[in-house]
Amino acid sequence: MAFTPSKDHKRREREQKKLDKRMARDAAKAEKKVADEAAALVAEAEAAEKARWDALTPEEQEFELLLKEEEKEKEEKEG
Repeated sequence: MAFTPSKDHKRREREQKKLDKRMARDAAKAEKKVADEAAALVAEAEAAEKARWDALTPEEQEFELLLKEEEKEKEEKEG
């Protein structure tokens, strides 16, 4: 005689599938929230840097660019 799963067993399997799907959805939402928060922080930092850059005079901007170039050269020599 063949064994057939009970209706209760099938119901538990369906409920477990639903629970697994719900947990996967919740995990995806949490990951998306973390990614959105990180993107917001990066955007905020970029906006602050742009505002600082815009507040500089053209001479100060040129000096900043020269400093960045020198730092890159030092990194290339060291690394």
